[in-house]
Amino acid sequence: MSTENTKNTNIALGAALKRNIRVIYALAFFHAFMLIAPVLVPFFESKGLTIAQIFYLQAIFAGTIMLLEAPSGYLADKFGRRAVLLVGSLAHGIGSLCLLFADGFIGLALFELVLGIAASMMSGADLALLYDSEQALSTETEEHSGSIAHLTSTKAFAAGAGALLGGGLALWSFDIILLAQTPLAWICLALALLIFEPPKAHESEQKTPLNFRGIYHHLLKGDKLLRQVFFAIPLYNLSTFQVVWLIQPYWQERGLSLMMFGVLWFAQNMTVGVASHFGHAVEKHRGAVFALLLIGLLPIAAHFGMAWLNGWYGIALCFIVFFCRGLYQVTLVNALNRRVPGSVRATVNSLTSLTFRFGFVLTGPLLGHIAQTRGLSTALNMLGFSSLLMFLLIMLPLIRAVKKMQGSVA
Repeated sequence: MSTENTKNTNIALGAALKRNIRVIYALAFFHAFMLIAPVLVPFFESKGLTIAQIFYLQAIFAGTIMLLEAPSGYLADKFGRRAVLLVGSLAHGIGSLCLLFADGFIGLALFELVLGIAASMMSGADLALLYDSEQALSTETEEHSGSIAHLTSTKAFAAGAGALLGGGLALWSFDIILLAQTPLAWICLALALLIFEPPKAHESEQKTPLNFRGIYHHLLKGDKLLRQVFFAIPLYNLSTFQVVWLIQPYWQERGLSLMMFGVLWFAQNMTVGVASHFGHAVEKHRGAVFALLLIGLLPIAAHFGMAWLNGWYGIALCFIVFFCRGLYQVTLVNALNRRVPGSVRATVNSLTSLTFRFGFVLTGPLLGHIAQTRGLSTALNMLGFSSLLMFLLIMLPLIRAVKKMQGSVA
């Protein structure tokens, strides 16, 4: 091949990779743009469901992801990110149709099942594709905290914008929301068709054995810090996710309108976006230890504060949960992805999601039962005590490991 042809090929490849990055952000936006999200609990209740049954639905969603998460990540590493994202986008569109016609627990369970398939296919592959595309564009290993922050803030802005619009549409009816949501969901499939499968970023990564035994040894028998980060991500994801499903009933107890649901959900998702960029700056300027302390302490304050305070004071503390979600999604997720090779990156990200979903399957229905029978304050106090235990048993050892690593580097 001539030098001119090689140059033209490289230019075309670079353009395709840059388009990948734009497509991933757009795909993340429309995947998170859920009009029904800010009023999902009232919508489920309008179908005759109790708080406990709503948690059962989320356990079905989490269980579906738990079963498919690791296989989907493995398939993305084995056969390509594009193929898996196409399947996930197709399932996302079908899920919107299921919700449109769902009535009662069985119909809504089918919706959660299909949506779980979509989420499991898209959760690890999108982040892996972003990393792969950026690494293929660069000549050396670069820091990707900014990319994760942009991806996180894109999802947060999409969820917030969808919430604001959905809250307004809820003033008319839930049916209008569903009719508007359905065509928007299919945009993901159109975007996935534009994806270009990037080449392997580094030759050394291609030699990484693509099997679960190799991944197991890399995660659990290799770098101790990597192992601690790997377990911290799903646990802190679980800690902040459980309370999200208590927030809408929490607002209902305080007599807020559905329009206010949309406004608050919008504001809270904007908080995730701001926190993702703030977390990148905090880690850069104040250090990883300070960022980890915030991630560990904020859920404790939020859970206990929501349980003990009334009115707008408790509602204001809901924002701490979303701020923490933005922090850990940058600090911990970037720490994980820096330490795993690209050939297994989608699998490893999927495994963290699998662990989180497994935790929710075990604890979500119990928490929902407690919230329904014992009250929201009891459920929130339980989350506060679990966050305190996580800080002592998970976060403090991780902080000590980071300090030790920093000391050895110095």
